[in-house]
Order: sequence, then C-alpha cells, then structure tokens
Amino acid sequence: MQTFRPYTLCYPVLVGVAGAGVTGEAGRAEFVIAGFGTAFGWLAAHYLGDYFDRELDRVAKPQRPIPSGRLAPGTALACGIGLAVAATALLTWANFRALPLVVVALSGVIAYSWFCKAKGLSGNLVRGLITATAFLIGAMVAAPLPGWTALGLSLVFLLHDTASNLVGTMRDVDGDRAAGYRSVPVQRGQRYAARLSVLLYASAIGIAALGLTLPHRTGYPVLLAVAGCAGLIAVLPLLWLAPTLSQARALRAHEVLVAERLVLAAAILALTVPVVPVVALLLPVLVFSVWTQAAMRSRHEIAEKEALPT
Repeated sequence: MQTFRPYTLCYPVLVGVAGAGVTGEAGRAEFVIAGFGTAFGWLAAHYLGDYFDRELDRVAKPQRPIPSGRLAPGTALACGIGLAVAATALLTWANFRALPLVVVALSGVIAYSWFCKAKGLSGNLVRGLITATAFLIGAMVAAPLPGWTALGLSLVFLLHDTASNLVGTMRDVDGDRAAGYRSVPVQRGQRYAARLSVLLYASAIGIAALGLTLPHRTGYPVLLAVAGCAGLIAVLPLLWLAPTLSQARALRAHEVLVAERLVLAAAILALTVPVVPVVALLLPVLVFSVWTQAAMRSRHEIAEKEALPT
C-alpha cells in the first residue's frame, strides 16, 4: 500500500479520463479504459521507480519499503513489469495506434529513475513528459488520433508536472546531495529552483487559460481558476522561503500541488463534459487524496524522527 502511494493514484485516472473527454467522442467504456490504463502505468512507475531508487533511498529515505526490508527488490521489479504489461495490453487493445506513446511513457518511467532523475532539469522534464503522454494516450482511447486540442493541452501537464517534480526535488535536496544526485536545487540552489518552478507553473496555467478561446463549458474557467489559485498559494511562498526552506515545508507545498493537480485535471475534463458529473467525480477523489496524504505521506517521505505530525 505504501508503494502504491494511494494519495497520488487518483491523478493519473483523472488525466486519462480528461484526455478521453477532450476528444468529445468518449463513452463510458472509453472513460473506464483510459482511467484504468493510465492507473496501471502509474502504479508500474511507482514499483519500478522504487526499484531503481533503492540505493538512493537507503541513504535518504531508509524507512521506505525496499530499504527497510519490508519489500524485496525482486518483488517490486516483478510487480512493476506486470503492471506495465497490463497497461500496455489494455491501452493497445483499445487503440493499437497508441502503442508508440505507451512505449514512450514506460521508457520515460525507466529513464527517469535509472538516469535522468540524477541529472537535473532533464529529470523534471521527463517526469512532466510522462504525464503529458498519459493524457494523449487517454485521448487515443476515444479517438484514432489525439487531435490538435489534446496536443495543445498536453503542454499544460508537461509544464505543470515538471514544476511539481521540481518542488519535490527541493524537498529532497539533502538526500540527493548525499547520494550524488545533481538535481536543480543541488546544482543551482533552492532560490533558483523556486523561481523556475513558479515560472513553469505559471506557464502551465497560462496555456490552460488559452483553452478559454475554444468552445468550452462553464465549469472550465471556474475549476481552472480554483486550480490556479491553489497552485500559486503552494509555489509562490517558495520564492522567499527558499534560502532556509525546510524539508517539511517543501513537503507541504508539494502536498498542496498533489491536491491542486486533481482540480486542474478536472478542469480540463470540464472543457467538454458538464460540470455536475465532473464535480461529482472530483470531490470524492479529492477527499480521498487529502485523507490518505495526511495518514501516510510524511512517514513515506521523511524519516520517522523528522516526520510531520498527522
């Protein structure tokens, strides 16, 4: 369950569903396949990421399942491969043309943990690319090709998740430095990382705002405004907190982004889907995500002696 990170699991579901919804051609079956397919891929990424990060985690996060001895590395690898195969089979059954994008997404998962994560901004960009690709795969579950609208909106997820992942490296700077990982804050400092994360986040919301020039439903601007306000509340304080930013405070900022991105994905879905069913989907997953974060996340990210109270 800790490896699953349930507080993040609703996000790929909403990303895949939003991708399917943007096409305007999705029915119930397409929404279900897009949600489950991206969720399987996301869970595969967690297992494979923990497998490839096991040496880093022994230094920085020894409380996690693999370095603590509660999950065997071989088991994590087998689960990751099995879930990746399941995602590939389901999504390519829905549309064989999506196979190259599925391969790109899964390759990005491996490249991120195995190589790019230790190489600065390239790791953050690969992390954003994975989500953008998942959104396009969701679109291809419902349509033969994603279309120009989906391609444009995929940039929102590319920039947003690059920014969010960068905030995550601000939380992990001490462990990354000790393990020899050359993340952006390790190389350029927390202040530079904060400025870059704000720029990337603002760019993501700016591109999403261009969607207002497209035919859209009333829920789109409302949910987009809520997401934008929540995201800026999370990232803007990092600009003046950066010189003395604690791991706990950076984790709090990232926790807000984990909840905010659910609203952002719901906003993209509301571009073409009526707001009532969108909100009916968003509210329970938002409550579930916030609740499971409060119950589980600080212990997963910070060693027990430093863990935040829940």
